[in-house]
Amino acid sequence: MRHIAVIGSGPAGYYTAEACQKTFGEEVRVDIIDRLPVPFGLIRTGVAPDHQSIKGVSRRYEAVALTDNVRFVGNVTIGKDVAIDELLDLYDAVVLATGAPHDRPLDIPGATLPGVVGSAAFVGWYNGHPDYADLAPPLNGPAVVIGNGNVALDVARILAKREDEFAGSDIVGHALATLKASTVDTITLLGRRGPHQIAMTPKELGELGELARAAPVVDRSDLPPVEDDAILEPGQRKSINHLRAFAAAGPGDKPIRVVFDFFAMPVAIEGDGKVERVVIERTALGMDGSAHGTGERYTIPASLVVSCIGYRTPPIEGVPYDDRAGRFANDEGRVRPGLYAVGWARRGPTGTIGTNRPDGFAIAEKIAADIGDGSGKPGRAGLDSLLTGRGVDLVTFRDWQKIDTAEIAAARTGSPREKFTSIDAMLGAAKS
Repeated sequence: MRHIAVIGSGPAGYYTAEACQKTFGEEVRVDIIDRLPVPFGLIRTGVAPDHQSIKGVSRRYEAVALTDNVRFVGNVTIGKDVAIDELLDLYDAVVLATGAPHDRPLDIPGATLPGVVGSAAFVGWYNGHPDYADLAPPLNGPAVVIGNGNVALDVARILAKREDEFAGSDIVGHALATLKASTVDTITLLGRRGPHQIAMTPKELGELGELARAAPVVDRSDLPPVEDDAILEPGQRKSINHLRAFAAAGPGDKPIRVVFDFFAMPVAIEGDGKVERVVIERTALGMDGSAHGTGERYTIPASLVVSCIGYRTPPIEGVPYDDRAGRFANDEGRVRPGLYAVGWARRGPTGTIGTNRPDGFAIAEKIAADIGDGSGKPGRAGLDSLLTGRGVDLVTFRDWQKIDTAEIAAARTGSPREKFTSIDAMLGAAKS
């Protein structure tokens, strides 16, 4: 029998568990350990609440979780409740599938002013993550979103939507109430480079053109000649076509403007005790496609700045870490004997949810090559004994189903659920 612990219950964690099942059959036991009492990681707290079709992949993970040889172990914090070295003593293999839930720091003057938040915090706030439920972002003036990827688009779209446009979403009630009272009338998307370098996908970009009260604004002069689009991949061309359509349509008479400010690099955030403006330097592209400052500077007003410039995996004591890349140091998934990394914890924050499936199977193959038939370690029985002795109240998948039922029962009309936003509330529902 092989005993495997997977740390993190998001897509990378569940795809790895599924891969281990298919690799080892009945001769494996997998424990999926998570700090929160609820599973599914970024599917629950990262995917935009108005993108419910994407969240449907959790049904696949649920099917894995309900099999006899995979177990969800929630409400267990690595480093606090149990150490990595202790898990290595209990399991034949330990897989780090923690994702990259921390923001890459915005390293400019004024980045710590009240009103500056990272995308992990802002997205966590409207998605009901317990760590960010009390964020209270200032939505009483212009907003600036730093970044030109899909996360920046999500943030801008959520800020721009009218209340009725959240029908069918699982945005949490406290965020919906705050957004309803918002007076944000301008949302500026800052991108260091130009339209051809955006990391926005066509579907998400196109959604900006369908908002009831907000219009995307693109300066025609920022767009390259149409014939230059021929060098782009088909998906990129579709995205650029959206930008060209936005430029042609103009802002119209909608009360909210979502302004694309290309070739724009934030160099400072200023204000008297809070965010009041962003200082921006105009950029130009070098021969290698990188952006460099031109010396030309200007300011735009802001009461909220959301930094969407990337994510980092948080370090864990006892695990080698690549600080430059913001992930665990590893050799194609191997960290050290018995310890592996998968998903964003292995490769950094790149790829889609589906990218984690082949990643999980690749790690399962490495585990199979390394551990053979297993070493007779105690696995879950040993973990249960250790956690019981420390008074840790673990949450099982059956417990999660009680939380799930309670959230669904509490949903406002038209919403699939009203998420609990505190760990105490989750635990109360789990043990009811």
